[in-house]
Amino acid sequence: MKILSIVGARPNFMKVAPLHRAFLAHPTIQSRIVHTGQHYDSRMSDVFFNQLQLPVPDYFLGIGGGSHTQQMANIMLAFEPILQAEKPDVVLVVGDVNSTIACALVAVKEHIPVVHVEAGLRSGDRGMPEEINRILTDSISDFLFVTERAGMENLAVENVASEKVFFVGNVMIDSLVQYRQQAQKLRLLEEHNLPDGGYVLMTMHRPANVDQEKGLKSILQIIKNTAAHQTVVFPVHPRTLNNLERFGLRTELEAIPNLYLMEPQGYLEFLNLMEHASLIITDSGGIQEETTFLQIPCLTFRDSTERPITVELGTNYLLSDLNPESVHALLMDILNGQAKKGTIPPLWDGHAAERITNILLEKFCN
Repeated sequence: MKILSIVGARPNFMKVAPLHRAFLAHPTIQSRIVHTGQHYDSRMSDVFFNQLQLPVPDYFLGIGGGSHTQQMANIMLAFEPILQAEKPDVVLVVGDVNSTIACALVAVKEHIPVVHVEAGLRSGDRGMPEEINRILTDSISDFLFVTERAGMENLAVENVASEKVFFVGNVMIDSLVQYRQQAQKLRLLEEHNLPDGGYVLMTMHRPANVDQEKGLKSILQIIKNTAAHQTVVFPVHPRTLNNLERFGLRTELEAIPNLYLMEPQGYLEFLNLMEHASLIITDSGGIQEETTFLQIPCLTFRDSTERPITVELGTNYLLSDLNPESVHALLMDILNGQAKKGTIPPLWDGHAAERITNILLEKFCN
């Protein structure tokens, strides 16, 4: 069985890495990796490949930026000849980025089965490009591997045949489990003179939050309020940095007392920073899951989440606006020891990739 796995953005790397390793453990599986280059920055891509022990991709499409339509069209045009040459038994896509739906569409047109890992997640907000990608990818996939029970329910409502849907757990947690000890050995706190358990870790990169001056000004005020009580550690995403400069806010950010700015971190470094934080503020999807597993309080600045289990069972709080006063009130409750006690969701045990591999072997090799 030949499997072509697609990566396009950094969160995909942590999901494909355990799958690639699980595939290589079986001599009957040939595993190939296609990197579309949808998000490419050597600081934020190459280091992830190295740390996750992923090989150099078999194919690099070098797509880069552009509008959603341009990006998807370019991916499809570049991926089609690869698919025709490789003739895989399966195309495996993960998550919800443009590379996910673009490569799935090409595979379907070539009559090649599509596997969607992290299927069934829904935010209910069709204004999010990722929501459209999720819905469309699930509608054309042949095997849908789900991370949480809500995903099963969503797919049932959408009339996806139950025999195509499998609840397997979370492959991103597989990576966390595998690399947690290695990350713990790093000495980042000493290198950066950070207090253990005495800082708030922050990430912010979504266009809805950082592409408008008003949103960035609210974020700066939230940082000021937070830094008055604890050190804030902020690895700044390139998109966020560019917008801070565009709106003339970078100097104001850099002048905030008790704020430690960093360049984007590798996977292991960021995992180490998460482990030692008292609280995490983010607008990321994956960090909601990682903090739930690590039992660390997380404030997520988004109107909705496609990962409801992180709120219902986990340590995640969803904040639909960037109101500094309401954020500050919740922040103080958490820092004063009143954070909710989350639990780790079912099957988030580090073995999701093995379950997926066994199902594919049963379907294609028996």
